[in-house]
Amino acid sequence: MKKLYSVLLMGMIGFSVLAQSGNAEAIKTEKEIIKNAKLMGDPSVATYSMYKLIALEGANSTYKDSLAYIYFSSRKYGSCFLMSNEVLKRDPKNQAILELKAISLESLGAIDKSLEAYLELFAMSNNNYHGYTLAKLQLGMKQNDEAYATIKKVETLNDSGKYKITFSINQNHTQKVELLAAVSYLKGLIEESLEKPTEAKLSYEKALKVQEDFVLAKEKRDLLD
Repeated sequence: MKKLYSVLLMGMIGFSVLAQSGNAEAIKTEKEIIKNAKLMGDPSVATYSMYKLIALEGANSTYKDSLAYIYFSSRKYGSCFLMSNEVLKRDPKNQAILELKAISLESLGAIDKSLEAYLELFAMSNNNYHGYTLAKLQLGMKQNDEAYATIKKVETLNDSGKYKITFSINQNHTQKVELLAAVSYLKGLIEESLEKPTEAKLSYEKALKVQEDFVLAKEKRDLLD
């Protein structure tokens, strides 16, 4: 009987080793497919292989993060939102994925939910771009006092210089503006919504000191003269 048990145990161990070896080989193959799919610019093949990798690696597979980025770059915001939620269950402090979630929700028109995500993100990151976006959403949702508190905090934060904001000047033209100028411009809009025209004019002038060709800030400033 002892001999029989030993044979069965060795058989189970052998099967487990073979299964692990086969799993590792399958993972290696799928990773190679993803690499080639990216080189060929084929996101659909990369996406399919990532789902296979997630099935092979389990619920904590980091390829969920990669899938969220692929969906985002493909502008599949619904799928990006759902996959971001999956990642955040495992890693709730992942700021990059939380930002994808917030942007996806905004793109889907779920402004209230996007605002909630940006609130959480800004509290973690203390990043002035995140704060600017949060204040913009708050203003859009008529949360004027909250927007004012947010934008005043944003003004105190360091600027990395890597962000520019694109504004529509008219139906045919846009203008890229330094984030610091955009922050002052948004502050002016919020101040106007709070019936603070004197403060608003000063904010528009501050925006023009940062970027003197800022068309919308100049128009708003001139209207308050």
